[in-house]
Amino acid sequence: MYVKHVRGRGGEAIAAGYLELIGLEVVARNTRFAGVEVDLVALDGETHVLVEVKLRSRSDYGGPAQAVDARKRARLLRAARTLGEVPVRVDLIAIELVDGGLGLRHYRNAFTE
Repeated sequence: MYVKHVRGRGGEAIAAGYLELIGLEVVARNTRFAGVEVDLVALDGETHVLVEVKLRSRSDYGGPAQAVDARKRARLLRAARTLGEVPVRVDLIAIELVDGGLGLRHYRNAFTE
């Protein structure tokens, strides 16, 4: 479990760095909204962005984007609803370790009602 935890935190750090590189402001990490843990919270202008980060070292069972099941999507959307009337979206950052480095894919507005 420890290695998984360290890798997860590393993936979140990579995702946070990426978000900052593209101009978003990361304002919180591992925050809870309505009992749902959100990996990263960022601001994109006035829009609050709840970010789910998935890191996979193997794609045997599908890539990192496929690892977000319907239950997790519903939980993230429930968390987004707690922000009320502020503009909000839910993004996914999928990171895959590949030979010679890593691949990162950013899915903006990945989960909607």
